[in-house]
Amino acid sequence: MSADHATDMSWFAWGDPDYATPLSDSLRGLVADALGAELVELPPPDEEEVRLPDPTLTPAALAELRNVVGEEQVRTDRASRLRHAGGKSTPDLLRRRSGDATNAPDAVLLPGSHDEVLAVLDVCERHHTAVVPFGGGTSVVGGVEPLRGDGVAAVSLDLRRLDRLVAFDPLSQTATLQAGLRTPRAEELLAEHGRTLGHVPQSYEYATIGGYAATRSSGQASLGYGRFDDLVVAMRVATPRGTLEVGGTPASAAGPDLRQLVLGSEGAFGVITEVTLRTRPVPEATHDEAWSFPDFDSGAAALRALTQAAPRPMVARLSDPTETFVNAALSGGGDGGSVGCLLVVGFEGTEQQVSDQHAAARRTLEQEGGTPLGSEPVSQWRHSRFHGPYLRDTLLAAGVLSETLETATTWSGLRPLYEAVTSAVAQALDGPHGTSVVMCHISHVYPTGASLYFTVVTAAGTDPEQRWWAAKRAASDAIAAHGGTISHHHAVGADHRPWMTAEVQPLGVDVLRAVKTALDPAGVLNPGKLIPQDGGS
Repeated sequence: MSADHATDMSWFAWGDPDYATPLSDSLRGLVADALGAELVELPPPDEEEVRLPDPTLTPAALAELRNVVGEEQVRTDRASRLRHAGGKSTPDLLRRRSGDATNAPDAVLLPGSHDEVLAVLDVCERHHTAVVPFGGGTSVVGGVEPLRGDGVAAVSLDLRRLDRLVAFDPLSQTATLQAGLRTPRAEELLAEHGRTLGHVPQSYEYATIGGYAATRSSGQASLGYGRFDDLVVAMRVATPRGTLEVGGTPASAAGPDLRQLVLGSEGAFGVITEVTLRTRPVPEATHDEAWSFPDFDSGAAALRALTQAAPRPMVARLSDPTETFVNAALSGGGDGGSVGCLLVVGFEGTEQQVSDQHAAARRTLEQEGGTPLGSEPVSQWRHSRFHGPYLRDTLLAAGVLSETLETATTWSGLRPLYEAVTSAVAQALDGPHGTSVVMCHISHVYPTGASLYFTVVTAAGTDPEQRWWAAKRAASDAIAAHGGTISHHHAVGADHRPWMTAEVQPLGVDVLRAVKTALDPAGVLNPGKLIPQDGGS
């Protein structure tokens, strides 16, 4: 199926709203009791009642854009503008549920080629119009909100028509994919050659190849397949200054690797139109296994031992006691009290590779004091993996905020950072509007450290957006103070931008600004994202 005909996500929720189910009265009562607060429902308004801004795109600019991409590929209707008004963070959804889409773009453009993207950028630069690249719209950090910056208008550049497998090189085992290709379709095309990317984040169903590169995405099997940026061989990028081709050879000493300027650049330096990626064989065999550990520290130590040894599993994920308890209860597995901390591991490859991975992991986990639980807990986790965002929407409609935030640090810094963030969020939320539940898991591990992925649940209260921002600021301040990264894989967007100076230091901010100036001198590309407003030297 062409991406042009792929189902759009809901304007007020994640994915297809038909998959979301209302919260039962009994479960709603239990949640209210657990959070110590009365829940006030937050239903969305009728679509026609949502406030959109009056378009400010000039008739001359609109005519030129229609000439570039075609009359049908310039959409100014209300429904298209609303569905490109932002991403899927809780603040995004809260604003739209309140009837506010005043940052909606003036138009949605659907270019069909790299050259059309270049031509669009030329028109927008001359007409002082901000250009916001849009893939699957899955950003949870304000990355696709159409901010205007110094421009007089803004357009959303929807890349869904760039949906082809351009080339497959069987000798080099690489594939060149267009940026608007959604992952399920990309995997279908690669499977015809017996290959896979092995990249499966929670946004898998809707996210796109270009979006993964622009945000340095990481999937559930990152331990085995690597992060998405590990897979990138080359990219083609459209900028207001022309085409930038980066990478292509397996290695180079010809100065700094310019791919690193584009990876994670979030559309602020250019629009990624093609990505060449390393591929792997479709696995012949898979095996999953769950283990329990008495506490988070012993489980983390086991994960560290797994990561620093060889061969390693492809998937490794450790839940803290709270997340273990909640997930067991939601899956119908009782209170989870006998499990402690749940570790799930997964193995993929040939039969021999799976056997070797499993045997090595089993030896390590036994030595670290783990207890095997069989494969059923992993099966439950895989089955529910893509349901998480829908559960968030169900809770949000019932007046419960359930949102995530993530970071990463060294192994030695893991426990202090875990405690600091958990404490900071609880202090920010616990009060007259009730208490909070803060749970965490480790899902991406490296020889030198790991990620921490927190889920925060609390009653929405009378000002839910302000309540969430209080928790977000507290967590982000704690992360910066304890040497964690402000984002391991969600990216920077607008939401993490205030903490970027602490991350890269003032001189680093100057470097980012210099690159921005060289590639986008008029500043029309995704303004208000990634690069701090201050903090340079």
